[in-house]
Amino acid sequence: MSKPASTPFIHTLINDLGAAAMLPNIMLGEELGLYRAMADGQPVTAQTLATRTGCNARLLREWLNAHAASGYMQHNDEHFSLDEQQAQALAHEDSATYIAGGTQAIASMVLDKDKLVAAMRGDGGLAWGDHHACMFGGVERLFRPGYRNHLVGSWLPALEGVVDKLHAGARVADIGCGLGTSTLLMAEAFAASHFDGIDYHAPSVATAGQRARDSGLTERVRFTQASAKDYPGRDYDLVCFFDCLHDLGDPVGAARHAWQALKPGGTLLLVEPFSNDRLDDNLNPVGRLFYAVSTFLCTPNSLSQEVGLGLGAQAGEARIRGVLEEAGFSHMRRACETPFNLILEARK
Repeated sequence: MSKPASTPFIHTLINDLGAAAMLPNIMLGEELGLYRAMADGQPVTAQTLATRTGCNARLLREWLNAHAASGYMQHNDEHFSLDEQQAQALAHEDSATYIAGGTQAIASMVLDKDKLVAAMRGDGGLAWGDHHACMFGGVERLFRPGYRNHLVGSWLPALEGVVDKLHAGARVADIGCGLGTSTLLMAEAFAASHFDGIDYHAPSVATAGQRARDSGLTERVRFTQASAKDYPGRDYDLVCFFDCLHDLGDPVGAARHAWQALKPGGTLLLVEPFSNDRLDDNLNPVGRLFYAVSTFLCTPNSLSQEVGLGLGAQAGEARIRGVLEEAGFSHMRRACETPFNLILEARK
């Protein structure tokens, strides 16, 4: 009997299966402090790493071998090390390229598979709050490096006149704030301004509020449970949506409420996952990641809500601009971009 031909597609699937199997290995490395123990870049053996971390040396050897086979580590015989790029992505949480924390969000997709089966066979809806608990922290950790390294340093300065207002003392609303990372980063940078973080998910709001208390920022930062269409604030100088407008069932209604909440001359900052307008132009690693995540998280959440527009995480700038125009905004531009995000500015 002849051997079956090995095709490029089979190679792709095998590669993807290996990558999927590495995700829980990355989670092990995070939880057990294995990457941090290797962050100095010096070669270690499995026994050396076991001594540093208190973990089982034989299992560590298998774990290290898997990383070498994946190209996630350097190796020389029985010695393994992280080069600078690998350490930045796996060991240093403040790095702009830190990705390891986001594996929690991917884990939630596996844990919630049966819920997606039901959604696929039903109306398509799965609310954000109905996901496994590891999803909330995983999404925050996926986006936090970008916010920490770009929000204050480049995104806000790209907006016309906004940084001057923030230094002078502005009122800011952060819609869909989640665990409060973006809100608190802005509050720490602009001591004269006041910030309202808004999210409809009560446990996330509670966590954000505790973080504000821990940071000593409660005099200028308030977190409130409310939807994107009914929060009470008015006369804001800046309203922000960070990686969340596409998640909403009624993004037009949310953008319209933001327009109403802004004072004349106020600014809308809209950060969305990077996407081109055509599917053919999104057939790349970033598009692949966002389409896959959106199937489980973004689009089902939108379909679970009123209107259920279902933009998805790869909606593209043209569709997002259409949402803003329908909401009443007329002055819009792409302020800047990163490989992972589009940063749009709209003015009232």
